[in-house]
Order: sequence, then structure tokens, then C-alpha cells
Amino acid sequence: MMRNLKYLTIGLLFGIILVKSEVISWFRIQEMFRLQAFNMYGIIGSAIVVGAICILIIKRFQLKTISGEAIIIPKKEFHWGNVYGGLIFGLGWAITGACPGPLFAQIGSGFLITIVTLISAIAGTWVYGLLRDKLHH
Repeated sequence: MMRNLKYLTIGLLFGIILVKSEVISWFRIQEMFRLQAFNMYGIIGSAIVVGAICILIIKRFQLKTISGEAIIIPKKEFHWGNVYGGLIFGLGWAITGACPGPLFAQIGSGFLITIVTLISAIAGTWVYGLLRDKLHH
């Protein structure tokens, strides 16, 4: 139990950051999709830049995990399925005003209707799991 306390703490801090930065705001998300505000693009762009820098550092210095294992970042091939999946994901994000990260922060902030979105996301993941072997990868 105590071992998982650090994950709970990080999750709570992440949720607070999501709420304070208004990333979970349906109105902010709608502004983004209507190209009316820069807030969300700035946050997403910053995350991409930080992630890219971290990957470069991991590769350049051949960093290892805390337990000493090598971090292996496999090469990715282009698949049209990623484009279709991204379009479906973006459409769902635009309609519901929520993506998987902020779902729990929205529920925790009292937007209980988001539970419908959470259940739908879980159902979509479950259906993908059923169909995965039949899909082209």
C-alpha cells in the first residue's frame, strides 16, 4: 500500500495541474477545436517539445530505468490506421470535450456526466481488444 502512495501523490498533483491549467474545461476544448484560443495548443505543443527533448536525452545518454534496465524506444512505421484512429479520437474529443487524461480530473471536479465518456472509452478499448487480431497492423 505504501509503495503505491507515490503514484497516488503524482496522480493527484497531475489532476490539480489539469484543473488549474483549465485543460479539463469543456469550454477551453471547444475554443481549441473552433480555433478561437491558443491556450490548449500551447499546452499540447509544450508537452510535445518536452517529450521530444526527453527522448533525445534518453537516446543520447543511453539512460536506464530506476531498476537499471535499458530504455528501448523502438522505431515506428507509418500506418494509415493511426490516421483513422486519430480522426476518430479527435472527433470523440471534440464531441465530448474530454480525452483520456482529463477524464478522471473532470469526474473528480464534479462533472459526473463525464462518467458516460469514461464508460464509452472503456467500451471502445474493449471492442478494439476483441477486434485487434482481425485488424491490419
